[in-house]
Amino acid sequence: MAALDGIKVLDLSRVLAGPYCSMLLADMGAEVVKVEMPGTGDDTRAWGPPFQGGEAAYYLSVNRNKKSVTVNMKHPEGLGVIRRLASSSDILLENFRPGTMDRLGLEYDEVKAYNPGIIYCSISGFGQDGPYRDKPAYDLLLQATGGLMGITGEEDGSPVRVGVAILDMGAGMFAALGIITALLERQRSGEGQRLDFCLLDTSVSWLSYMAQNYFATGQDPRRLGSAHPSIVPYQAFPARDGHVVVAVGNDRIWERFCQALGLDIAHDPRFETNSARVRNREELVDIISRVLSQGGTGEWVKTLEASGVPCGPINLMSDIFRDPQVAHRRMTVEVRHPSGPLTVLGSPMKMSRTPGEVRTPPPLLGEHTNEVLTALGYTEKEILALREKGAI
Repeated sequence: MAALDGIKVLDLSRVLAGPYCSMLLADMGAEVVKVEMPGTGDDTRAWGPPFQGGEAAYYLSVNRNKKSVTVNMKHPEGLGVIRRLASSSDILLENFRPGTMDRLGLEYDEVKAYNPGIIYCSISGFGQDGPYRDKPAYDLLLQATGGLMGITGEEDGSPVRVGVAILDMGAGMFAALGIITALLERQRSGEGQRLDFCLLDTSVSWLSYMAQNYFATGQDPRRLGSAHPSIVPYQAFPARDGHVVVAVGNDRIWERFCQALGLDIAHDPRFETNSARVRNREELVDIISRVLSQGGTGEWVKTLEASGVPCGPINLMSDIFRDPQVAHRRMTVEVRHPSGPLTVLGSPMKMSRTPGEVRTPPPLLGEHTNEVLTALGYTEKEILALREKGAI
């Protein structure tokens, strides 16, 4: 039995933050009913190329283990279907712009009136209240306004975004954690509650030690590229044929690192302690760069690993998915999609009795509409009538 067996999720979300959250819950066994607009579905179904078997790769990346139901929530009878789904669900998840659910007649208090135990989770850019509540929000904008881009990038270059929509997925992860916490609390109180997660809070909370550095000094942190503000050397260095990443996390590793590189500076007062190395960062980085640039990445990784120095290459996708550790951890899985075999990412939730599991492929648009509505008590004739009216 999966950890969340018997938990029902009404997923009204689309694009990334909400679908990532519901995918995590689905991996742990929750029954996730993904509601999509008839004819078009989740926006990401069209976000290509690339496409696989007629589906956009973007959509396929975050919608495994779910059931797809098509419902027109703007149609009165379609709204009736949503209310019936909500009345029998443990969780309602949505990531519309704040106020949209109220206009549809699906606000928290209305749903709570007929399902007091509902855990009603909203994900948005800036939150359900405050002066920025109604601002449009995209991950790029929040990486910028939430502080991450201000500390990401080379010091003499432009600020850069993280290469994936990290705040969308981060907000989805926080939402999944909040939902699990609310489920546990509901066991004690018998009551549901409203959850409010947003990309801005996610970004600000992830500033972590960089924020504390600011609180301690009152100074805006510098962009340091791959380097670390408080540990040196801890960054990527150019090698003859690429880069090697080095993480010298303490002074014992520093001694081994110097020995491996043939550098007689382990006990040089400028570099002997981490604090000294941070103060003399530029001078030390220049010394190390000159040595590492003379060898190849593979050679240095082999040499440094043999000396007990944490290091590694900068892998591309083609490297990652040939990596033996990634394969051992089952971080890719093949599932049978209607269009043929499909490779998807595996679940990171490794647990001895109830691990996360990829059971079913991302669904076709509306693939489970009849199945889900029949389980709700609709007859075949009623389902046909709803289709003819454009409600589903």
